[in-house]
Parts: sequence; C-alpha cells; structure tokens
Amino acid sequence: MTIELIIVAVLILLGILFMLAEIFLLPGITVAGIAGAIFLIGGIAYAYIFVGSTAGNISLVAAAIAMGGSFFWLLKSKSLRKISLETNIESKVDNSDLGKINRGDTGVALSRLNPTGKVMVNDLTVEGKSFNGEFIDEDEAVEVVRIDTYQIQVRRKGAAAIDPE
Repeated sequence: MTIELIIVAVLILLGILFMLAEIFLLPGITVAGIAGAIFLIGGIAYAYIFVGSTAGNISLVAAAIAMGGSFFWLLKSKSLRKISLETNIESKVDNSDLGKINRGDTGVALSRLNPTGKVMVNDLTVEGKSFNGEFIDEDEAVEVVRIDTYQIQVRRKGAAAIDPE
C-alpha cells in the first residue's frame, strides 16, 4: 500500500510540474500540457483503482488544492519577474511626411501597389494604398485621393474620379 501511495504522489507531482511549465513557460498547447494532464488524471485514476475510493477522493481534492496553491504561489512569487518582459514601447511611427502631401498631388508608384506599396509624392517616399483596390504597377503615375493616419490612398492618374468624402 505504501508503494501505491508513492506512485500516486509522484504522478500527481509530475502532473502539476508539467502543467505549471505549460502555463507559465511554454506558449500554446504543447507536449508538457498533454503530459501534465495525463499524469494528473493517471495519478488520480491509479489511486481510485489500486488504493480505493477514499484514497481516490483524497488524491483528487489534494491534487486540486496543490495545483491551485502552486499556481497562485508561482503567480505571486518574484521568480516570474526574472523571465518576464517588462519593457513598455513608447515610440511612435514618424508620419510627419504625410502632412506635406495634399489631396490631388501626383506622384509615381515606386513598387507595385498590390493593393499597398511604396509611392513617391512631392519627393517623399510614403506607404500608399490603391484607393479602389486595383493593382497599380511600378513606375505608374498616381494621384493622391485621401490621406490616412499612416498611409495615403492613391489611384491611377487620369482614372475616373470618385469623391471619397
């Protein structure tokens, strides 16, 4: 009977360790999570089958308490702070060039707009998007239809004018 209790304790302990590694260290569902579930279920099932229903009930409750307690202990401990990312990104994309471009300005597509790509307008290279979703080939003349926060919307120069606003 002592060996059965040791087997149950080891299986549940391995299950808890694998589950904690899955939750805190490994992204997604990996082998560790599956192994942890198998060890936990296997340990509790082993207790029910080979030790008895009372021992199975005790091992079920003990495993739940141990898993919850170790989860919250690890969550509150400072060990995770050593491996966690705490950097805040405060930089912003420089889109000051877009202020120098006006609706109706003309330019040239530096790359194929499929429907987005690079456009040169007023000697400034900016991100451009085809206004109506059509592909615009490289080196084709374009006209600015709209200025968004991070890009401009263009159409082929001389294309049918559709007022975007």
